[in-house]
Amino acid sequence: MAKLSDIIEDYIKMIIENEKSDSVEIQRNILAQHFNCAPSQINYVLTTRFGNDRGFVVESRRGGGGYIRIYKVQTNPDKHIERILKDTIGDSLTKAQAEGIIKNLYEKKLISKREMQLMTRVFSDRALNKIFQSDRNGIRADFMKEMLLILI
Repeated sequence: MAKLSDIIEDYIKMIIENEKSDSVEIQRNILAQHFNCAPSQINYVLTTRFGNDRGFVVESRRGGGGYIRIYKVQTNPDKHIERILKDTIGDSLTKAQAEGIIKNLYEKKLISKREMQLMTRVFSDRALNKIFQSDRNGIRADFMKEMLLILI
């Protein structure tokens, strides 16, 4: 069974697709009530699943009339990859961040399913533990940069 975070992510993406616009506005409390969870769970999903590295910008305002506005960033493929290289990948990249970038590249049809699977395996802890005993996140960042440069 899918985790609640996955279900919330899919639901928000469905709303965005159904709106057929570049942005959607939702209310955190209403969404939390819909999924019978704490508003912090919605925040977690927005933070981890709807960041710049995944092609989204999230704007929020708290309070009684508060809202969350999610913008789907529309860019050409090379610009999208350049933005990931410039804004997302620093000297360190966690496994979760790498998987998020890879998933986004697949969803935007910049890589095939097979390429997604290969890249995901390369960035796994299991693969990196055999070769590198320290600084796996630094190695992940370097590997990701090299792979993305090939795509441009």
